[in-house]
Amino acid sequence: MPVFRWLSLRQLLTLPYVVLVLLLTLVLGSLSYRAGRIAVDSLSDQLLTETVGRISQAIELHVLGSGAVLETAFPRGMNAPPRVADGLDALRTRFWLATSVHPELNNYVYYGDELGHFFGLLREGGEQAQLRLRLKGEGPRSLYEFKGIHGALGPGTPEERIFEPRQRPWYQAGQSAATETWTSIYIDFRTRELISTRARRVLAEDGHTQGVVATDVTLRHLSAFVHSLPLSPHGIAFVTEPNGNLIATSRGDYLRNGADGQPVRLNAADSSDALLKASHAAVQALLQSPEDAGATRAMRIDGPDGDSVQLAHARIRDAAGLDWLIVVAVPRGDFLQRVSDNAMQSLLLGLLAAVAVVAIGLLSLEVLSRDLKQIATAARQVGEGRFDPTLDVRRQDEIGDLARSFSAMTQRLATDRLTGLASREAMLRRIEDRLAHHRRSGDHQPFALLFLDVNGFKAINDNHGHAVGDQVLVELGERMRGALREEDSVARLAGDEFLVLLELNEPGEGADPEAALAPVLAKLKAAFAKPLNSLAGLPATEDEGLDVAIGVALYPEHGDDVATLLAQADADMYRRKPRRR
Repeated sequence: MPVFRWLSLRQLLTLPYVVLVLLLTLVLGSLSYRAGRIAVDSLSDQLLTETVGRISQAIELHVLGSGAVLETAFPRGMNAPPRVADGLDALRTRFWLATSVHPELNNYVYYGDELGHFFGLLREGGEQAQLRLRLKGEGPRSLYEFKGIHGALGPGTPEERIFEPRQRPWYQAGQSAATETWTSIYIDFRTRELISTRARRVLAEDGHTQGVVATDVTLRHLSAFVHSLPLSPHGIAFVTEPNGNLIATSRGDYLRNGADGQPVRLNAADSSDALLKASHAAVQALLQSPEDAGATRAMRIDGPDGDSVQLAHARIRDAAGLDWLIVVAVPRGDFLQRVSDNAMQSLLLGLLAAVAVVAIGLLSLEVLSRDLKQIATAARQVGEGRFDPTLDVRRQDEIGDLARSFSAMTQRLATDRLTGLASREAMLRRIEDRLAHHRRSGDHQPFALLFLDVNGFKAINDNHGHAVGDQVLVELGERMRGALREEDSVARLAGDEFLVLLELNEPGEGADPEAALAPVLAKLKAAFAKPLNSLAGLPATEDEGLDVAIGVALYPEHGDDVATLLAQADADMYRRKPRRR
């Protein structure tokens, strides 16, 4: 009897503590789940917004490039010749230059006038081109093959069908528009690709409309870019017109076969993809609201199965009438699944720990909470533009997978995908941190920004293609890393432009920073002067041969903020850049 009474007393003493531990376990588990949810929500919104921004940049590449093409073909203020035959040589020269601006996107530029005359130049790759002429107001066009900007024309081949430029949609749209305008997107039935045309009227000397100049923009590259986006297995990204007609999508197709077997545009409302349809319906309200073009917004919607879906969208407009919607949607469960599973596991472990060893359970929850808080803090740092958050999570479970995935994501954001060098954003942040450190601690150690522009790289791209050009950029990145010290940083800005952050020793009295830079500049120039392994075995041409123009900006001599230092380095680079034909 005393034994039972002792057991009963033990239970009375331990039961409140066990209940308290269980309640604490539930509270800690809930807080841990909430912290993980906040971290994942912040990270997912950042990722979706970043994805929408990348698609916007790809669209701007297509849109802005076409405007430059038209400006090259017919600069504003230049009057059209009374007859196409009166300006053949000048048109041929300008249109050749226009098709050289963005040859992958805008390789066809053409002009029609009120007399029914037509002049078109199609670049078929490299120096090969085709001239399309209609020098009379009736009859078919004649096609002439030639090579090079001033190459002799081959024999003319008349087309079988009659081409009347004044009846084409691009001519009618450009003739009636006060500025540049976009035609409706249509399907090229030879390639099954979407094409859009940008047109602008050209005036005669008396101010009336003499004709219309236009260029075709293939959307093949935009579709390939959207299709290649790294989304979750259930996520989707797509671009549509306001009426819902698809322009590009990351999964599925944007065309379908019509009743006659020919391809027709697919509308998002008619798509068999349930998530695409639901996302498209959710953003239709955007068409009715006065949102700024280019503004990116994130929100949550109910998915096709009632599940929560995280969505980011933006509307892209320009002065020529372009109006597209960008949507990126990912089921929230794709982001929260691992956090939810881990929270349930933590609660079970907490219950077992409360029965067996309460202290171990509390310790486990404390470690879990700390790791999730690290991920949440790191997510907030990425949202503030820092690509090097401190994240010391060494777990081998789902939280560890999430932490490693987050670290890999931040590394990708901070690294140029092609060369492995630092990205533009990461380098700018590094310079800002360097300046902030100087202001906080009174660090007087100077540093230099070097702006590098590769001369001769375009010739390699033109002669050997972009694949070889990419190999050359990778090799140049490795050479620059080898020519710099461990404490120096190098980043790829864009194309063949690089930026180097060079630490300098604190100068003594009378020291010349320019003289201290001379050995570094010499090593960099020597690295660019060596023969390229990427071109080994390829036929050499006269216009090949790399060298580099390097602009220098010293801190604090030339500025005390990022924009001023970059502008100084850029301007200095152009002063040093040799004039090339």
